Amino acid sequence: MKNVAIFGAGRIGRIHAGNLAALSGVTLKYVSDPVADAAGSLARQLGAQVASADQVFADSAVDAVVIASSTDTHSDLLSRAAAAGKHIFCEKPIDLSLARVRSCVQAVQQAGVACMIGFQRRFDPTFNEARSRLDRGEIGNPEMLIVTSRDPGAPPVDYIKASGGIFRDMLIHDFDVFRWILCADGDTAQWLSATGSVLTDPAIGAAGDLDCTAVTIRTAKGRLCQINTTRRSAYGYDQRFELMGSHGMLQCGNHRPTEVAQWDAGGIHGDNPENFFLQRYAAAYRLEMAHFFDCLQSGSPFRTTVADGLAAQELADAASESAKSGRPVNW
Repeated sequence: MKNVAIFGAGRIGRIHAGNLAALSGVTLKYVSDPVADAAGSLARQLGAQVASADQVFADSAVDAVVIASSTDTHSDLLSRAAAAGKHIFCEKPIDLSLARVRSCVQAVQQAGVACMIGFQRRFDPTFNEARSRLDRGEIGNPEMLIVTSRDPGAPPVDYIKASGGIFRDMLIHDFDVFRWILCADGDTAQWLSATGSVLTDPAIGAAGDLDCTAVTIRTAKGRLCQINTTRRSAYGYDQRFELMGSHGMLQCGNHRPTEVAQWDAGGIHGDNPENFFLQRYAAAYRLEMAHFFDCLQSGSPFRTTVADGLAAQELADAASESAKSGRPVNW
């Protein structure tokens, strides 16, 4: 039996807490959040106790922590958890500062604890099937990846101001997909060019951020990746990628509420894609939490590690630098 504490009782914290509480052999012991009402509500719902961070780290019965709090708290909680000997699941990003991320990687390694980063797209059944087919050699050698990642709408401007920018907040998942899919054999990014615009809301530009971006990456083996993103997609949450290989292509489409198509005199009609990431990746969130505890039990390596968090952050920083300077970044 694993005793667990969760930091964060907001939107993503509630998703993770519900998923881990449903797992066999796992007990949610504590919920910690500076908003007392949120912490109390979630704790009562799942039969847990409300606790401060100090209480969590001082309790030797707590085996692991799930960090789903605000971004600006991740690195501190991760470092404290490592020092306390707790295994760690941490939402992305680890921190907005690369130096601080590297410090966290070192803290985890020195403490000898396990640390998994929440890149849930690696656990999406559709995306994961594409990776499995790639591994089986069904399309030969991968050559080009095209990633489309479009949100139905932007988050509040107050959130954007503290997010670290679209490359660190939104595209960090896409950078991880690039590494997971196109660099599965150890290939690495060698050249990156990024640009962006403010096309959906002038307030986002006033906050110092972009809302539409285009990124091109070339790897050491000459493979190419293109990532296009926008904060506004009128038809829903648009999450797709295509992988071209020497023997064919793998294409991962959107998820829709139903697959019913209506044919009539007015045309052919179907459901729009799922409207938000919580619906689109509901299965992925369940599977990644199960994976975390399965690996703790078996001692198997995590599919997403603290080193993956660092690598994705390095790409996000390079994209931000390129977009600001108008020049590509080379490694």
